[in-house]
Amino acid sequence: MSTPAKRPAYEPPGRLLRPTGFDPDMKRPVTTVAGAVLVFLRAAVGLLFLAELGLNWNVVAMQSTIEIDGLTDAEAAGVGLTLLLVIGLVVVVADVILGIVILRGHNWARVVVMFLSVISIATAFGAWWAEDLEITLKTSLLSTALDTLILLALSSRSAAAYARRHEQR
Repeated sequence: MSTPAKRPAYEPPGRLLRPTGFDPDMKRPVTTVAGAVLVFLRAAVGLLFLAELGLNWNVVAMQSTIEIDGLTDAEAAGVGLTLLLVIGLVVVVADVILGIVILRGHNWARVVVMFLSVISIATAFGAWWAEDLEITLKTSLLSTALDTLILLALSSRSAAAYARRHEQR
């Protein structure tokens, strides 16, 4: 009985950069599905954050100084909330669309989501480093965890091969 060969801990760059094969009939791997589900979860977390922001806006508005010429403080706070909710909803809808496109197997969506995840993680790290912002459930722990898992899933060889399965070389 033979044992399966283990992958080496270090692989030469030539092997890592070797192009994937042309296989338009490739089945969708679990890593692609997991990555897309994590993107959908990130969108759901975004919706929960927006709901909490809307419900607690009075507290947030009192802690910040929103001043718009010609508007009272209450009107300016309302404009601020509306702008944040609209921008947040656009981001959530974009996440859902990217998740769907990833499931369909488009490489550009996979790369965009991984890039946005890196930016999100770097922003959380920068806030922790520069401003001593603690990483907790109320701040950025959940988004950082989801972004890390998204990176792990979508950067796998199988997810990359699936996204590039139509490329002929």
